[in-house]
Amino acid sequence: MNQNMEQKNEGGETAEQKSGYYINRPSFGSKEPSKLKQHLTKEKSLFIVIVVVMMIYFAMLRLDEISKLLWLVVHTIKPIIYGLAIAYLLNPIMKFVEQHLSAFLKKTFPNLEKTHQISRSVGILCAVMFLIAVIVALCNMMIPELYRSIRDMAVTVPGQLNDALDLITRTLAGDSTLEQVFTRTLMEVTDLLQNWMKTDMLTQANVVMTNLTEGVINVVSELFNAVIGLIVSIYVLFSKETFSMQTKKIIYALFRPSQANMILHLTIKSNEIFGGFIIGKIIDSAIIGVLCFVCLSILEMPYTLLVSVIVGVTNVIPFFGPYIGAIPSAILIMLSDPKMGVYFIIFILILQQLDGNIIGPKILGNSTGLSAFWVVFSILLGGGLFGFVGMILGVPTFAVIYYIVRMLINHRLEEKALPMDTNCYDVFSYVDADGTYVHSNENELKKDEEKKHADQSAK
Repeated sequence: MNQNMEQKNEGGETAEQKSGYYINRPSFGSKEPSKLKQHLTKEKSLFIVIVVVMMIYFAMLRLDEISKLLWLVVHTIKPIIYGLAIAYLLNPIMKFVEQHLSAFLKKTFPNLEKTHQISRSVGILCAVMFLIAVIVALCNMMIPELYRSIRDMAVTVPGQLNDALDLITRTLAGDSTLEQVFTRTLMEVTDLLQNWMKTDMLTQANVVMTNLTEGVINVVSELFNAVIGLIVSIYVLFSKETFSMQTKKIIYALFRPSQANMILHLTIKSNEIFGGFIIGKIIDSAIIGVLCFVCLSILEMPYTLLVSVIVGVTNVIPFFGPYIGAIPSAILIMLSDPKMGVYFIIFILILQQLDGNIIGPKILGNSTGLSAFWVVFSILLGGGLFGFVGMILGVPTFAVIYYIVRMLINHRLEEKALPMDTNCYDVFSYVDADGTYVHSNENELKKDEEKKHADQSAK
């Protein structure tokens, strides 16, 4: 039987057939109550509800302790979380190398028994080497450029500020009132700065040094977690099919078939949304960063490499990302050369139009299925709750929630024999008391035609 199944898989099966019939939306199952519900009386159900409410109440009273415990667990398993995230990002590269190398080995060495193991090992090695190469290249580009930019700013910014103050002073020289106001304000700011340096600067310096020490320790700890996570990701990539089968086995053991199929369907759909969005956004941001570097180099703008990296990295954030990266970059360039800063703003506007209308849609397509309003809503909500990571993952997460809600609503409409197309619910449509869908515009047209026909007959 297993041989027949293997031969069938090696035959003309499609990807959907291999993935299981739950790749498409499965049925919601029968409406019959489960065996547990059949054995529960009203008294037992009421008792269970009371117990659950009491547990929720006591959990709310201990919310701080529970949150601290959860954060402790998350901090402890952070290398595992990093490993799963790295494995998810490296999986497309590994699959690409594995598929092509496996086909080559099967064609060249048909009697080779360990084709899969060799292809998987080489694919993981290529993916890890690619990740390390990208990290090393970014560090080699960013660290020297960042040091050079900070050094140039430390040398040039004070002089530029003095020149700006001199320009303002000369401009206001003809207006004694404005000059007095400006001079008084400047003196107050200077006195405030001097008092701050005499009183609070030492205390603030101690705080900064303490935070800097803690920051260095946190950075080293995160790097250590990332290295362990990279090792974990290798094991995850090697055994991803085993993990997948074990998870599928547990789901079918714990849930009814219809519920299990629905969970598997939502898992596949979530992977499709997250994978399409995140991988596509990374590719899109890399293209934008390269285009920005090439064009800024041609225009001979200052801080070319640093600005290109900032624009490329912040472009990962949907909608607001280009502005988050462009504003500090424009200020940085304007401090060096105001004219170049204006050129940079114009260039960024053109680049973002190119990305939003051509490059982005070509790469991402409609991977989330969200309108512009829901994209902005999910970014603001995710950013407000979880910061930078929430701004990136908020869109695909909300897209999954949106898909589930739409699926449930369409299921309810199917049960009521009502149309699922949103355009059917315009101002001319309604559902009568019998539950029948009626489009009043069509009825009015029919009545008008009947009236015209009656009038013509009367004449």
